[in-house]
Amino acid sequence: MSSSSKKKWSDRANAVLPAGGFGNFDSSVIIERGEGARVWDVDGNEYVDFLIGSGPMLLGHGHPEVVEAVEKQLKDGFTFFATSTPGIELAEMICGAMACADQLRFVSTGGEADMFAMRLARAFTGRDLIVKFEGAYHGMSDEGQMSLKPGRLLNFPNAEPDSAGILEGVRDSVLVAPWNDKEYMSQLFAEHGDRIAGLIAEPLQRIIPPQDGFLQHVRDLCTANDSILIFDEVVTGFRFAWGGGQEKYGVTPDICTLGKTIGGGMPLAAIAGRQDIMELFDKKIAGKKWLMQVGTLSGNPVASVAGLKTLEVLSRPGQYEKLRGIGQSIKTMLSEALSKTGKPFQIVGDDTLFDVIFTKNPVRDYRDTFHADKKSQATYNKVMRENWILKPGAKIYPCLAITDAELKQTEIAIRAAAKAIR
Repeated sequence: MSSSSKKKWSDRANAVLPAGGFGNFDSSVIIERGEGARVWDVDGNEYVDFLIGSGPMLLGHGHPEVVEAVEKQLKDGFTFFATSTPGIELAEMICGAMACADQLRFVSTGGEADMFAMRLARAFTGRDLIVKFEGAYHGMSDEGQMSLKPGRLLNFPNAEPDSAGILEGVRDSVLVAPWNDKEYMSQLFAEHGDRIAGLIAEPLQRIIPPQDGFLQHVRDLCTANDSILIFDEVVTGFRFAWGGGQEKYGVTPDICTLGKTIGGGMPLAAIAGRQDIMELFDKKIAGKKWLMQVGTLSGNPVASVAGLKTLEVLSRPGQYEKLRGIGQSIKTMLSEALSKTGKPFQIVGDDTLFDVIFTKNPVRDYRDTFHADKKSQATYNKVMRENWILKPGAKIYPCLAITDAELKQTEIAIRAAAKAIR
């Protein structure tokens, strides 16, 4: 492919797409195809892929068993709007895996799932306030866009919208708290507990783990105040373990949201939870508390069979051990190379999802990342890209398709990044 391909496609993109892209990732990267743990851009450049579609391609691109399942379903129908057998089978598998899940309702995106989960908490409790953590991502709903990446650090629990077009009243309905602060959470519930409908949390907030006992403390506060605990497991579900973050950390929410992995790369997400809460989606049972939810492609059979096959592969012996082994190898490479730079750094996250943050201080919440060395972070990301590693700005997503060859290429890139930082 000629070297002018990228310019040609960039010109075409800029003509029809705001900022020349989909709004998800650096629009200068235009991907043409993927296979296994690699992707190729329109100029034929080959990358080791640690972006993996922002998480869903846990088996890698074009896994043959997933492709076969999808091809078979395409012949039997793309979508029906009506309930279909693959969606029922997938729902059964998910409810069997997630501790909180008696029933579920399918939607198309994780952000949509989070929006309905927060609405469900309000409908079930009859209360108005939602608690979220500063720096946590819960999709594109108005509530989700509160203090995701605030440019100024307000006093808690004040929220800052991350987008124009959000009504002032939404800001007043969301309380923002610091991650990993038990004392603050106790104070917040003491003051507002009788108005808190629900609390939504990523079990791993972006890449920042919960400190020992923090999630259980939040669980206990929600229970004591009859508030709904929502785990946003769009990222962690079926990545951390078969039972997601709630299995890894041993804390069961009332509701969880799922996405990414459960669709095997296709648009699919879900809200899952206790039966008495989920029954609000059933008009015959809920009556005036009925929560309306419909979606043209919700639970569509193509995404369902892709998810079913993906989860079937993940359920086989040794898959999670392999994934964690890959992550541990990369973390060791990072530690060994960056320790020679003289720059303070922390490797933050889980073996299945992590990255480097350049700071000497332990990273326990968003504000610790806010004050990190952004210049070193930018150099690290730039040199990794120049050495054909595709990753998000603050995450590394290992996938099961990573081989020794990809690990070797990753190590070369990490050493080059460390040298540039030094």
